Parts: sequence; structure tokens; C-alpha cells
Amino acid sequence: MDHAKAIEPITALKSRSAELIRRARESGRPIIITQNGRATAVVQDVESYDRQRRALQLLRLLATGDQQLRDGEGIEHADAMERIRRRLAERADE
Repeated sequence: MDHAKAIEPITALKSRSAELIRRARESGRPIIITQNGRATAVVQDVESYDRQRRALQLLRLLATGDQQLRDGEGIEHADAMERIRRRLAERADE
């Protein structure tokens, strides 16, 4: 990502906020807001934000599963599938 094109001073946020929001929404890329020459905030469209949050949640789940396997807490694939089949069958009977 070319961050140079995505950096705007806080004065631009104050004076052209609608334009910056539109640009973020259309490009799907965040805009970095600077204050006194330092990055202080990010303007990002909601769809990109939601995608990013879902990806982060998935990574957390994968990291948790990986740690559980390293700690010997995992189960064999066949056992997991059997548990899933039983639970699905129980729900079908309800």
C-alpha cells in the first residue's frame, strides 16, 4: 500500500471530511491522519473495517487452536467429525 497517498493532515479532516470519507469508502483503503507531523488516527470505511475485524477474529481462533494442539488438548479429526455428526443428529431429533 502506498501510504504517501493516504496521509492527510488533521486540517484536511476538519475542512474536507466528507471527501476523505468518500475516498476511503471508494478505495477501500484507510487514510492516515497526522497531527503535528505524526500519525494519530485512521479514517476507514465500514466494510473494510468489518473485513479486518473478521480476519483478526479468525486469526485469534487459529492461534488459540494452535496453542491447544501444542498443549496436547486437541482431538483427532475422526473424533471431531464423530462429535459433530452426533450433535447434528441430536438437533435433527429435536
